[in-house]
Amino acid sequence: MAEILNETVNEKLEDTNELRQIRVEKLGALQAAGKDPFEITLAEQNALNAEVTARFEKLESEVALLPDEEKPEQVKVEDVCICGRIMTWRDMGKANFIDVADRSGRMQVYVRMNDIGEDAFAEFKKWDIGDIVEVKGFVFRTRRGQISVHAESIRLLTKSLLPLPEKFHGLTNTDTRYRQRYLDLIVNPEVKDTFFKRSAILRAIRKYLDGENFIEVETPILVSNAGGAAARPFMTHHNALNEDFKLRISLELYLKRLIVGGMERVYEIGRVFRNEGCDTRHNPEFTLMELYQAYTDYNGMMDLTENLYRYVAQEVLGTTKVVYNGIEMDLGKPFERITMVDAVKKYANVDWNEVATLEDARALADKHHIEYEKRHGKGDILALFFEEYAEEHLIQPTFVIDHPIEISPLTKKKPGNPDYVERFEFFMNGWEMANAYSELNDPIDQRERFKAQEALLAQGDDEANTTDEDFLTALEYGMPPTGGIGFGIDRMCMLLTDSAAIRDVLLFPTMKSLD
Repeated sequence: MAEILNETVNEKLEDTNELRQIRVEKLGALQAAGKDPFEITLAEQNALNAEVTARFEKLESEVALLPDEEKPEQVKVEDVCICGRIMTWRDMGKANFIDVADRSGRMQVYVRMNDIGEDAFAEFKKWDIGDIVEVKGFVFRTRRGQISVHAESIRLLTKSLLPLPEKFHGLTNTDTRYRQRYLDLIVNPEVKDTFFKRSAILRAIRKYLDGENFIEVETPILVSNAGGAAARPFMTHHNALNEDFKLRISLELYLKRLIVGGMERVYEIGRVFRNEGCDTRHNPEFTLMELYQAYTDYNGMMDLTENLYRYVAQEVLGTTKVVYNGIEMDLGKPFERITMVDAVKKYANVDWNEVATLEDARALADKHHIEYEKRHGKGDILALFFEEYAEEHLIQPTFVIDHPIEISPLTKKKPGNPDYVERFEFFMNGWEMANAYSELNDPIDQRERFKAQEALLAQGDDEANTTDEDFLTALEYGMPPTGGIGFGIDRMCMLLTDSAAIRDVLLFPTMKSLD
């Protein structure tokens, strides 16, 4: 079987090389004739294909209202110039139909020898699918009812030297699609739609937050201390300073410095980097949004999250009902709120309020086949129960609140219950979509939390935080009560575009080298 596959691959490579050589020779002939398309620096595009269609349909509806004696024999939109890539070609002798694709979609073009001239038509017939062209003419509707551009002139702008994937099977291999995203975008229009929608999601987020008087900022990517999350950082070295640096794993600690500085409402949307594996929901390089608001707490962050998600869905999808993999989730209804302890009680039938000691927690974990490490405390084991039993059930929008202190080193304790903190995670479709706190602003308590993290680091936990002295200094100047939250932008995009994997919403996902 492997030999047959290898033979097929080799045959395709030979075919591609042969076709490329033919196209290179065509380019050489154009250059020899002084018609090198690569010398063209400007095209005269005056409309996108979708705009042309909309304009024509509007004119048709206006003409339909005219008295019969005033109606033209044929509805036309004059002086259109479209540009794009030839995607299909139907050769009918002295009249040809091609489909030209631009970023808004495809347009059928009617190219006839009598209209563009015999010499120009002869040149046109030597072009290939994949070539990029400029078409000038008028818009009409064919006898079969398709809106088309009737070419009055056509010009080759770029010669494509490699053939596109063949028509009926296209580009379906996911590895090739991710590695050659440019080709994926050319031949799979739905992929382009996904990334246009991603852009719309980001615009909607910014629009909402700007309306709430947040300020968008930028903080360092290269940092000496990568904190703010439980993750292993990437390491690098700055030659001029002769110092080791890390790529940030979070945006948190610098944004909190800005709250100390009095900016009060700040957010950042940017790439963070975590030295971890790849799967359908994880990529080592991903987009995170964090925001911080002075004089509120995690309840305020829940309200903001609910309003933001509802707003973005309405703006981008036109509805607050999100369908992912056939499952409908309703953002229009109030989001459920449940404590982590109650979630474990509901889905694992274990009442953590009755677990008095670490030994009791370990015994329960053993009974339920929950794997834990020696360094794990009682709260860590509660979180493991939650991950094992509860997460998958949280399909509708749900806030899981009040986490154990062991897994929340930057969060305020719950008044009257110091084993837990004012933290929530937002879940949809069984996925964690956001993580938020009433931010810890006590510098003495924060130093003790950093010490506990350093102890975990010494025990081999390479995702533990290290002490950030400058951040502690900032806290000692005084940070007001603050609510903060981090949103996984890529997961949000997956959900709102019904995409199966994070790589489907990253233009250039991390891939293992082919070398």
